[in-house]
Amino acid sequence: MKVLLDESVPRRLAAEFPESFGARTVQQMGWAGCSNGELLRLAADHGFGVLVTVDQGFAYQQSVRNLPIPVVIMIAGRTRLQELLPLVPEVIAVLSGDLGRRIHRVVA
Repeated sequence: MKVLLDESVPRRLAAEFPESFGARTVQQMGWAGCSNGELLRLAADHGFGVLVTVDQGFAYQQSVRNLPIPVVIMIAGRTRLQELLPLVPEVIAVLSGDLGRRIHRVVA
């Protein structure tokens, strides 16, 4: 499953995912500045299986019924790399399960 990291996620976090996830950042794809809805459509159209973000407002900005791909929201005290790193194993565990087209939260 290809993983797309939202522009709100530190870019260096992509290296923490196993190579099999093919983690890429929004910036690498050239999609910085896209609206959340547009970003989800682009991700789905380009074969990404999930969007990982730290944007807690994402859940309130998108209709869950219309999600083209699932979303994982990482929730930590701050969005710095050091605070998100401990969440990566749990995110990987979530990605290994049945995601469905819904929003999943991984909390520190």
